[in-house]
Amino acid sequence: MLHRKVIITAALAGAGTFKNQNPNVPYTLDEFAEEAHECWKSGAAIVHVHPRQDDGVPTHDIDRVKATYDAIRDRTPELIVNLSSGWAFGTTTEKRIAQILAVKPELASLNTNTMNFSIVDRKTGRLVFDNVFENTFTMLQDFGSAMEENGIKPEIEVYDMSGIDNALLIAKQGFFSDPMIFNFVWGVAGGAAFRADAFVAMMHALPEGALFTTCGVGIEQFPSVTQSCLLGGHMRVGLEDNIRMPGGELAKGNYELVEVAVKIAECLGREPATPGEAREILGIKSS
Repeated sequence: MLHRKVIITAALAGAGTFKNQNPNVPYTLDEFAEEAHECWKSGAAIVHVHPRQDDGVPTHDIDRVKATYDAIRDRTPELIVNLSSGWAFGTTTEKRIAQILAVKPELASLNTNTMNFSIVDRKTGRLVFDNVFENTFTMLQDFGSAMEENGIKPEIEVYDMSGIDNALLIAKQGFFSDPMIFNFVWGVAGGAAFRADAFVAMMHALPEGALFTTCGVGIEQFPSVTQSCLLGGHMRVGLEDNIRMPGGELAKGNYELVEVAVKIAECLGREPATPGEAREILGIKSS
């Protein structure tokens, strides 16, 4: 049975989106706090956060991560804050998990495989930036178990079917709590492009009782979240993944992308979950 409530996440900044692309990408503590608040007012229950220094450089510095988290929670205590355990400039494996365990958010991302993670000009195919995103089985195991032991719900990030298989293999150790939460990520150069049939195949590969949300890079954002909502899943939008509105104009903020997600949900007979309802659906304790 389709759950009427849909959880909308706003991914506020990411590690590769900057003000020269869209001036509304948040950098400072005040900008993060205000962006998060506007997203909550527009219908988001969760904000996904890659903290930045004031100059926009992504960081895993514990003090800055904690300050960003606190600024958001102080401004909008209702919100669920999902911190990233992903890549940032000059990061190490130890720093990636240390900042999560120091802050102990309710949710944190957990990546599932080592992969190319690059920027390619979609029109010309020319390489803009090239990187390998390291996520070994050891990291999947150690990050996941540490999160669960500290009361942090992992959001399992999968960029193709292999990510699900990797997570399920590690899950045999028994430390993942139910329901497992998966995020299907589409359109990263190095991951899978969005295809409706691939989405359905991944959905059917999930274990019984698992939840899924999705996000898409650039023009893949709105088709992918529409399919997720249609199939009973949840939705992630935001300037981390896409800087433009459906008509092509720059979004005035993450909140405008949340407003589009809300309209999509309403057209499909669903309505945004409040943060409290989202905690109940996701199986995380109230904060």
